[in-house]
Amino acid sequence: MYFRITVDGVSREISTKRIWLPERWNRSAGRAIGNKEDARSLNAYLDTLTGKIYRAKKSLVEMDQPITAENLKNALLGNGETKRMILDVFRDHNEQVKALVGKEYAPATLKRYQTSLDHTKAFIQWKYGVDDLNIKEINYGLISDYAYWLKSVRHCNHNSAMKYLGNFKKVVLQCVRKGWLKYDPFIGFKLAKKEVVRVPLTQEEVDKIDEKVFGSERVNRVKDIFLFCCYTGLAYIDVKNLKRTQIIIGVDGEKWIATSRQKTDTPTNLPLLPKAVEIMNRYSDDPKCKNEGLVLPVSTNQKMNEYLKEIADLCGISKRLTFYVARHTFATTITLSNGVPFETVSKMLGHKSLKETQPYAKIVDTKISQDMQALKKKLSQVS
Repeated sequence: MYFRITVDGVSREISTKRIWLPERWNRSAGRAIGNKEDARSLNAYLDTLTGKIYRAKKSLVEMDQPITAENLKNALLGNGETKRMILDVFRDHNEQVKALVGKEYAPATLKRYQTSLDHTKAFIQWKYGVDDLNIKEINYGLISDYAYWLKSVRHCNHNSAMKYLGNFKKVVLQCVRKGWLKYDPFIGFKLAKKEVVRVPLTQEEVDKIDEKVFGSERVNRVKDIFLFCCYTGLAYIDVKNLKRTQIIIGVDGEKWIATSRQKTDTPTNLPLLPKAVEIMNRYSDDPKCKNEGLVLPVSTNQKMNEYLKEIADLCGISKRLTFYVARHTFATTITLSNGVPFETVSKMLGHKSLKETQPYAKIVDTKISQDMQALKKKLSQVS
């Protein structure tokens, strides 16, 4: 069977890839005869083809293309249409990000998108058994399946899964803006992250770590680097890359750190607390620091975390020690709890907006107690 398209007396035929008996065919109606299941199925299929022809005509009108039998046939068959594949588009996006590292993007941003691309490639292979998919295959169902895969197969927690889907969404929305996709397939899909309860160290716990002397020099070194982050708020990658040239004399005549956060490329200027200066001076003659111009001899994140677990155990601290905990401790226990204004803390953390600082700003109970005691004292004097 063939489907015939005629425009201005010019016809083109398209194979329906169906076979039908002539005696069961109504030539004038162009439809199968009878109410049997096979006849109803064929007629429904032909109705679908007819609908596609009308939609192809509408599309040609919107693109200011001539309405011809050939153009309608090509539109119906997808001939002449550029096929854009998901992973190819993702790779092009990442190449653009790579070219702008140091200008608009931080190296960590590129790494995040590269990881997201790897996850997307693995998901497509897992779900569809192919190396790539046409971007027109992206729909709500694919996104839901991707979220399931990230959590069940990749074993990502909810927030990590949402982060990777957010990266994927940025690439998909570029396709929408360029007219390659007719609508945003993420509509209706919630990318909301769950609030993470961040537990900083108390001042007593910080002091307990500070006062503990370990038998291993390597463990003592990790302890010092961790405490340095507690008193500066630097992230692991920022303290690892911290150069001696980035220690300057500030407006107050004291030592400051003048650097940029690698994650956001945001300038960070903060005065060094005495404890941080003490730790820094301890490594002024360290061979690694002298040869590479570094402030502290920081090892790999994996190795540092292994030692931090040992430090927590030996100090009797049940909280999991990480450099993120150190950063959070600086924000709450060291600064906010001691009366440093929220806006100042946000600036020292290298945040671009106060919204970024909000998760760190859960003032601990001791600060609330101090403020209320001061209020009670003030009210008692008035009365």
